[in-house]
Amino acid sequence: MGMAQRLAEATSPYLLQHADNPVDWFPWSQEAFDEARRRDVPVLLSVGYAACHWCHVMAHESFEDPEIAAVMNEHFVNIKVDREERPDVDAVYLEATQAMTGQAGWPMTCILTPEGEPFHCGTYYPSAPLHGMPSFRQLLDAVVRAWSERGDEVRQGAAKVVEQLAGQRGALPESVLDAEVIASAVQTLHGEFDSRTGGFGDSPKFPPSMVLEFLLRHDERLAAGDGDRDTTAWDMAVATCEAMARGGIYDQLAGGFARYSVDADWVVPHFEKMLYDNALLLRAYAHLARRQSQAVSSSEEEAPPGSESSERVPVLAERVTRETAEFLLRELRTPEGGFAASLDADTDGVEGLTYVWTPAQLREVLGEADAEWAAELLAVTEAGTFERGASTLQLRHDPDDWQRWLRVRESLHAARLQRPQPARDDKVVTAWNGMAITALVEASSVLDEPEWLRAAEQAATLLLEEHYSGGRLRRNSRAGTAGPAVGVLEDYGCLAEGLLSLHQATSAQRWLEVACELLDTALEQFADTDNPGAFHDTAADAETLVRRPSDPTDNASPSGASSLTSALVTASALAGEGRALHYRQVAERAFARAGLIAQRAPRFAGHWLAAAEALQHGPLQIAVAGDADSDRASLLRATRRYAPGGAVAVAGQPEETGVPLLKGRPLVDGAAAAYVCRGYVCDRPVTTAGELVAALR
Repeated sequence: MGMAQRLAEATSPYLLQHADNPVDWFPWSQEAFDEARRRDVPVLLSVGYAACHWCHVMAHESFEDPEIAAVMNEHFVNIKVDREERPDVDAVYLEATQAMTGQAGWPMTCILTPEGEPFHCGTYYPSAPLHGMPSFRQLLDAVVRAWSERGDEVRQGAAKVVEQLAGQRGALPESVLDAEVIASAVQTLHGEFDSRTGGFGDSPKFPPSMVLEFLLRHDERLAAGDGDRDTTAWDMAVATCEAMARGGIYDQLAGGFARYSVDADWVVPHFEKMLYDNALLLRAYAHLARRQSQAVSSSEEEAPPGSESSERVPVLAERVTRETAEFLLRELRTPEGGFAASLDADTDGVEGLTYVWTPAQLREVLGEADAEWAAELLAVTEAGTFERGASTLQLRHDPDDWQRWLRVRESLHAARLQRPQPARDDKVVTAWNGMAITALVEASSVLDEPEWLRAAEQAATLLLEEHYSGGRLRRNSRAGTAGPAVGVLEDYGCLAEGLLSLHQATSAQRWLEVACELLDTALEQFADTDNPGAFHDTAADAETLVRRPSDPTDNASPSGASSLTSALVTASALAGEGRALHYRQVAERAFARAGLIAQRAPRFAGHWLAAAEALQHGPLQIAVAGDADSDRASLLRATRRYAPGGAVAVAGQPEETGVPLLKGRPLVDGAAAAYVCRGYVCDRPVTTAGELVAALR
């Protein structure tokens, strides 16, 4: 097959971007390594993703250059990998790159033996020597010489690299992840907290989405206890959420968050927008919006958030929740009902071109008076806060005239839509869609937006129809066609969590059934049989790589192990008696493997800690039984307003078949009733919203 055809049939837009390169690219395949062995040449592995700015730069400088491509084609077998489609391949060689160079990122460039063993790893290589960095052509020439002159030595060195990596990575020793460790994690985070601008650490600064969810859950548990409440967790969460939402990392015109901020003040983003970031942040902001909306009164007449007059200035967290959910539905939803992976950082090869403004551009759209007002409000300066005199848009305080802001915002957004737009990576990734499903369900509950719930159901339906077959998951699809990559652990854990959230929102049996099937498969295929409570990221029957990846740390998104454990905690309260106890026991063993991360690096254990908070709460279970929606409406409204993060709640017919949480939960004196349980202990049933709020508090 010719080089144009090899990538032309890919379900990855990133691979399709390279289909017309003069480089003779192979996708990751046995065929490529067989060809390297036949020709006795090394493999050049290039890993990136569609929204990556420097991936585009290297592609333009090197992979589109016919002379460089000729060298690559003559002396290497060249493999192009989308890290989002093959996270297993990415993880293996990212670890090697980190070990060899002390840093890692994308584009990632690794030189391998025909057996897949790495002997040189790096990231971006410029087209000409730069700041002490060799050019890409110099790298190629050096590798060709080394392979031809010292081939045996190179192979031996590569084998030692794999051996050393295998010795460095094993299951974490068993430890504890209890209330004391959780409290200590909050204090560690406080020591790393940027009290000036929110967030943790210095630049570049990433949205700490899972840590925020943990801090909100932790504070909610403290608030429900006796005695004075330490507000450290709450203060960090609120300050960070506000700083991000008012900075340039948040799209003030269309909603949604960029990947990260290059500065410590959230002013200049790296402009790509990732589905996983926005799903995780949507969940955290919805949680904050619910907490902020809780009134002192627990009367049944209490209005839900978002129900007040449209004339009011909305609470920041509520506004960001609404705008981010709408961003997902408007800009990332695919025609098939799933959610696309990302929007590009670049437009026409220029980073941020779509998003930044100059004062003159504001005047052109708004006229003199509104432009002057908007420039001051949005921190658009003559000098610029970004590049070439342009500024990102910030909203550091609420405007003095909210209706004027809405009008200005609409005009600027309409004008921006006339600019060239960033490309969209429209592949549907199972794990990330699972996160989006969970977030949309929870946000729908908080703001009473049934459209978001319907969107979550449609995404789940697509995943089960296109990604799930024979009890196993595929990693991704595009335009309704499943890709070749099999699901990894995070796919099983995140999708199971999403389906469990749908079961709670709808009481539909099918979501619970498939979620439990996914969990059962994950426990069978991904468990580390030598280390109970630990998990591999690839299935036992998946393709064999030079190393079987297993990374329990949370990073930009939840680790596979924490995703699965979180879903197990939820399922332990929803599944029937046979599975429930088993799921809880496995989850408790998994927490014992994660305690060390939570103790030493809580910033990289946010999802673990959030799930541990749910377990500390019981997890809290609320079953609302009523003959009709209207009968149980006030109890369900109170549940949605006051049930803490990580709680498990289902509403439906009394003792409804196929809904284990409603089993043995009848009406009370003919009236709808709510049953509140913590772990294995249940309160007496209540029949009024006031009683339920008191029980939840």
